[in-house]
Amino acid sequence: MVEMQELTLAVVGIDFPNADGSNRRSEAMMTLPGEIVLLRPEPRNRHDANAVAVIGPRGVQIGYLTAERAPLIGGRISRGEEVSAVFQGLAGTSAYVRVRFGGGAPTLPITTAAASPPVDQKTPDDLDIFYPDDDGPEWGA
Repeated sequence: MVEMQELTLAVVGIDFPNADGSNRRSEAMMTLPGEIVLLRPEPRNRHDANAVAVIGPRGVQIGYLTAERAPLIGGRISRGEEVSAVFQGLAGTSAYVRVRFGGGAPTLPITTAAASPPVDQKTPDDLDIFYPDDDGPEWGA
């Protein structure tokens, strides 16, 4: 089985406060698409030993990878695979990051003109639209 080298992942929990009082949603809103983020496994997390925290470019936690994807991603990180991640965007109650394994920087998906109206024709609701990748051949968990 060939594991995906690059994929988009949802970041959840952005509306919960961080233990230090910092605001996850504010950090997500200040983070620009393409800015580097850190993925940090939290094996001692009291709610989920597979939890993977997403840390923004200013060192503030944005949220967590979903419970469905965290075991796969955290496992690959724990095995020592090279991983890099960038912020992709914000949509409603989730943020999205683009992750690449095996070296190199992740590339943000390009939206086509047919999929995305010109900026001057977007409504406020359009600004939060997210265009995910197609599912890979095998997601596993």
